[in-house]
Amino acid sequence: MNERDTVRRPAAVRLALVTLLSLSGLTGCGTLADTGKKSSITVPELFYLRPHGDDSGPEKKVPFHVEAEDVQARRDFGTQDHRLTVDVTGSGQAVRLKISDIRKKNPRCSGTATRVVCKVSGVYNSWSDLDRVYPYAAPGGRPGDSETVRFRFSTKQGRTLTARTRVVVGEPVVQVRTTKVFEDVAPGSVLRAPLVVRNTGEVPVRGVGLQLSVGSGLGFGDRYRNCRYPKPQKGTLAVCEFPDLRIPAGKAVVLHPDLTMDVSTTQLYTSFGQQAWALDMGPAQHSVVPEGGDPGDGPRLTTGTAKGSDLKGTFAGGDVASDVQVDTHADFEVLPVEVSGARGTEHTVRLKVRNNGPATPWSTRLLFTPPPGATVVEQPEEAIDEDVYEPSCDLEKGTYSCPVRSGLEAGETSTFEFTLRLGGPGEGSVRVVDIAVTDRRDTGRRDPDPANDTAPVTVLP
Repeated sequence: MNERDTVRRPAAVRLALVTLLSLSGLTGCGTLADTGKKSSITVPELFYLRPHGDDSGPEKKVPFHVEAEDVQARRDFGTQDHRLTVDVTGSGQAVRLKISDIRKKNPRCSGTATRVVCKVSGVYNSWSDLDRVYPYAAPGGRPGDSETVRFRFSTKQGRTLTARTRVVVGEPVVQVRTTKVFEDVAPGSVLRAPLVVRNTGEVPVRGVGLQLSVGSGLGFGDRYRNCRYPKPQKGTLAVCEFPDLRIPAGKAVVLHPDLTMDVSTTQLYTSFGQQAWALDMGPAQHSVVPEGGDPGDGPRLTTGTAKGSDLKGTFAGGDVASDVQVDTHADFEVLPVEVSGARGTEHTVRLKVRNNGPATPWSTRLLFTPPPGATVVEQPEEAIDEDVYEPSCDLEKGTYSCPVRSGLEAGETSTFEFTLRLGGPGEGSVRVVDIAVTDRRDTGRRDPDPANDTAPVTVLP
């Protein structure tokens, strides 16, 4: 038996990394009209719009973004001594301009539906500044119509930087076929999932990106030859690109062979994810698609027209997760404790949780109710800083609730030390319970012997 003292680790903070418009092919930088200074204006080379009056579209689409910087300007965001001019160079029948300016009494942007002039600072960002100009689809614009929007940024020195965006009415809306949960998957088996990509938008998809990820307890069966596997993710992430793939509006493609995943023999619950996007639009906002990686050594992913059974099921956009419930269990056992001593003396009790296997569960807590008359003098602590500790158990209505170390493997034991000041004979209890997890479909340890989940803690006469 491998016995370890339980230490509660500080919760990891996940920083959401914002994917701006640094994706390949999505941005275009303006150039100085006279000299090659480092000042710049950056806009998307291509941007898709929802048709007029239609609020649907891709999940978490990256908003339209304009950045302009005059490197010789003062970094004073309260000074609007630069000029941003935005023009629709076509007829304006398909694309028009909208001003978003909260200063109704003293607006910094003014103009028409096809030409707007704004007073801006020398460091301008349409995602954070209050003065913004956006293209939108005109009432007469039909899917596939496009016009060019031109941007000119005038510096204090009289230089003009220019950039252009081709704006298209209608969007490619990329979705993947998904299964919410795979139930009773045999441990040690190979799980197969179809890879089907559908375009529910109004215009064709021109190039597809696909990201596949597997959670703890799953491993890629096939490592596709035309996908890359970034090294920092240790084989749990695949990124595939199909620049020549075209999916007409309302159509779908199926990728062969299916996604295959090796299922662990010890994991109770896990999941895998899919995310697909149009290459000329980019993945969903805040998504992180790693660069680099080595190609797989398995078969190539090939595409074909989806039909019949390929189209059955649920389709969803964005980062789509499927839960996997493995047909196994974990038998947790808590051990009884006896302590004897005179009233008022202090004694250490060691409360033990043992995993008899065969699986490794997550999200479990130990509940300790001290014997009547006993007072807890010391309890388990966790380090929150160098030489700084705080209690790791919560106290509510006389019961201490302590997290059991995540991933307690079969044969391992977690120990919780409490120091009690005795107050006479009596019996308390210790038990282990599962915690509801909101972001997965966990149904507990499926413990085959729940009777040993509870044990007495006795102060003898």
